[in-house]
Amino acid sequence: MAINLINPYEVAVAQFDEAAERLGLSQAMRAILRKPKRELIVNFPVRMDNGDVEIFTGYRVQHNINRGPAKGGIRYSPEVSLDEVRALAMWMTWKCAVVGIPFGGAKGGVICDPHKMSSSELERLTRRYAAEISLLIGPDSDIPAPDMNTNPQVMAWIMDTYSMHKGYSVPAVITGKPLGVGGSEGRMEATARGVMVVTREALLDLKLDPQECSVVIQGFGNVGSITARLLQDELHCKIVGLSDISGGVYNPRGIDVYRALRHSKEHGALRGLPDSEPVSNAQLLELPCDILIPAALENQLTGKNAARIHPRLIIEAANGPSDPDADRIFNDAGVVVVPDILANAGGVTVSYFEWVQDLQHFFWAENEVNDRLETIMKRAYRSVVQKAEEQDIHLRMGAYLLAVARVAEATELRGVYP
Repeated sequence: MAINLINPYEVAVAQFDEAAERLGLSQAMRAILRKPKRELIVNFPVRMDNGDVEIFTGYRVQHNINRGPAKGGIRYSPEVSLDEVRALAMWMTWKCAVVGIPFGGAKGGVICDPHKMSSSELERLTRRYAAEISLLIGPDSDIPAPDMNTNPQVMAWIMDTYSMHKGYSVPAVITGKPLGVGGSEGRMEATARGVMVVTREALLDLKLDPQECSVVIQGFGNVGSITARLLQDELHCKIVGLSDISGGVYNPRGIDVYRALRHSKEHGALRGLPDSEPVSNAQLLELPCDILIPAALENQLTGKNAARIHPRLIIEAANGPSDPDADRIFNDAGVVVVPDILANAGGVTVSYFEWVQDLQHFFWAENEVNDRLETIMKRAYRSVVQKAEEQDIHLRMGAYLLAVARVAEATELRGVYP
């Protein structure tokens, strides 16, 4: 995806400031909630397969833990920065609050290119990073999860490393693990399933028939690909545009998602998918469609391109895909935007379920996980819509007012220590 120079932390703070102003929060409360509680920077050596030692930089940021332990993913990317991790940690705080689960927000990342590393190099990097951030993580303090370029295997390595240091197995230290070491049924699909639920609810509100809706999805990783499959299979939407890091593909008559999945697996990219025309990621966002789902990086929809983007509905499956200028343009144009802190909260919701199951050593069937997820996502969506209608504001601000008020209440009740 194209690298954008907009600072994501500045976007996150601007969004918070607007909500804080509307809520009339005190200056003291604004100061507390604006800043991350803890920031850990680690520089650590990893021995590569050729015998060389390289130094990697990693981060773990806890934004707020007043409603419960910190929760948030770990990403591996050359573009990881401290401000990106700060922003993602803040968004996680609001995300957990808007769906009403008892976590605070955190995030982590390592500056690396995992696509250029062997499996053994990734394992050594992961285990060393896990050891470095073990100062902060734990089942009662900070529970990481997968994010960009990390997966269940990476989570298993982190769980094992932490457990080795403790001397006994601690599955609840991390979520998104394989089923064989305490993972939850339904976790792999959870973010995408949450996206599907809020898409369905938003289409109901807009009185649009899903079977007559065209969909463009930017990003074909775990979230984007499973979202495409669920929208095709369960809502019977027509997927007309898809993209990954290699670029996009477009067919106004529809793309068979399973064919796209096979092509991507066989060729390592969507590029060259038969019966489709190539488009750039920038062009993909501007394709004609009813539903646009950014499921890649932050800051993809900006003041520079928003006026050329004309869907009826935007579902933010990625974190922070829209900047404030784009928000204003979409709002003025009547485009409904279901914000990231609501739309992609399915992942952290089922991570919460996994954590609970690990602590209880009692596991649920997949249908029970999906039913509980559906209940929480529908309730959160309806609460956000109600708040937005009451205040005559767009859905993002409705979600922020709910979330920030809940975190501020917890902060007020706990007081300032000592």
